[in-house]
Amino acid sequence: MKRTKRTLSLLTVSSLAAGMLAACGGEKEGAVSGGSGGSGGEGERPKISIVQPNVGRKFPEGMNENNNPYQKYVNDSVNIDVHVVYPPSDGYQDKLNVMMSSGEDNDMIYTQDASWFISMVNQKALQPLNEALEKHGPDLKASIPQEAWDAVTVDGKIYAIPGVNHIRGSDIMYVRQDWLAKLGLQPPKTLDEYVNVMRRFAEDDPDGNGKQDTVGLLIGENLIRTAPFFGAFGVPFSANSAVTQWVERDGMLVNATILPETKEALGFLAGLYKNKWIDAEWALNKNKNIEEKVASGKAGLFSSTWFDTRGPILTSKKNDPKAQWIPLDYPVGRDGKSGVVSSSMVTGYSIVPAKSKRVNEVVKMMNFANGKGHETLKLGLAEHGISSRQDGKLVMNFEEHNKHIYRNNILDYASPWDQELDYQRLDALGPEFKLKDNVKQISSALIKNAYNGPATASMGKNGVQLTKLMQETFTKIIMGSLPLDDFDNYAAQWKSQGGDEITKEVNANAKKAGK
Repeated sequence: MKRTKRTLSLLTVSSLAAGMLAACGGEKEGAVSGGSGGSGGEGERPKISIVQPNVGRKFPEGMNENNNPYQKYVNDSVNIDVHVVYPPSDGYQDKLNVMMSSGEDNDMIYTQDASWFISMVNQKALQPLNEALEKHGPDLKASIPQEAWDAVTVDGKIYAIPGVNHIRGSDIMYVRQDWLAKLGLQPPKTLDEYVNVMRRFAEDDPDGNGKQDTVGLLIGENLIRTAPFFGAFGVPFSANSAVTQWVERDGMLVNATILPETKEALGFLAGLYKNKWIDAEWALNKNKNIEEKVASGKAGLFSSTWFDTRGPILTSKKNDPKAQWIPLDYPVGRDGKSGVVSSSMVTGYSIVPAKSKRVNEVVKMMNFANGKGHETLKLGLAEHGISSRQDGKLVMNFEEHNKHIYRNNILDYASPWDQELDYQRLDALGPEFKLKDNVKQISSALIKNAYNGPATASMGKNGVQLTKLMQETFTKIIMGSLPLDDFDNYAAQWKSQGGDEITKEVNANAKKAGK
């Protein structure tokens, strides 16, 4: 719900849907001390140490991740002192490996990496949570769907508290309507119509500056922002993993990255690149670069995230009042297929290391943050005036919301299923941004993943290297440095380098679950 960790201009992305993106923080100073040791002197509250990534959310002056009213609200409500450790997001997983191997005293660690999670399970580095959940987690258990619990259960043992997301996809096509009008084009529907728009945007000066400096289609490194085009070939494609998406073929589950249709989609994208209808710099474009090119008017067609209407698209409109952006139907392929990859319901994993002696305290804290305390954390403490209800509708005070955006650090790991409240919050962020409409359009076009079980042992062992193999091979095929037929070599390597084992495990799990 990934996942995935971006910062957009004008309003931090995380303001859009708390708990769906990566957490962040600031300096630790003058706050709670200690980690998972004893409770200290008589009368002192028990202490727990939790670890989550820091991607830069700002705190008001005098506050930090351990000293702020929302962390105090949680601490006081459960009578536990929570000490937050914030490694930087860059290299975060490497830092977690160091923490686990060195035996640092931490009681809860949050990760969005499913492969790392299952690898820790395989190494017997995590505590099962079943008993603690039964004793101290009634609200926690009720707030998370069974599908999510199944994804963190191995051989009947629950090894993580899952963060969940009812928004199961992120990609939705957006286009500059004013550019279409200038070139006499209609909004594209079929794949061929999309190609024509790309060609005209790349070659026919849609911004009217007399230069050929606009791109046809904007995509990014490792094939990010390409899912709708794979969807036109019936492929559920995730740019971030070569092991998570599966389809059913003749009663068996088959990995989506090795399908013949995936080869066809790569051939299509390679043709676009050869004709210079894809951004020439696409293989270097990080999300930040994509956002900058949209905002600066260099691109008019891209696979937007559902919240980009409050980010780069909004900035584009401010920079150029003539810019008019509209959502599009997903491109329909020549066989009538269309849609977009469905992400996992699980967006993160809060685990308890095997050596921690504070598993009960962790579950108590999470039970509150996912249960009785969740709405206050999401909508703000009453004294901050972040939200109110007027005529039955939720209204947000954006200035106060942004001032206390750091509260989303807690919601990143405490993210229960709360679709109705999230929809209200999306509308409150501004109906003109069509956030709820975007989410609903995505939800109506998801290509269902045929496998919803837990990550397997071989996924943990081989998932990272297989994903790297996929990203490197697919990039080279699109750029023409490898012929399209090298896809067959990729499929063979995928199978021999652990993919066959993953396939056996996935099918065995599916059979066991009766699916």
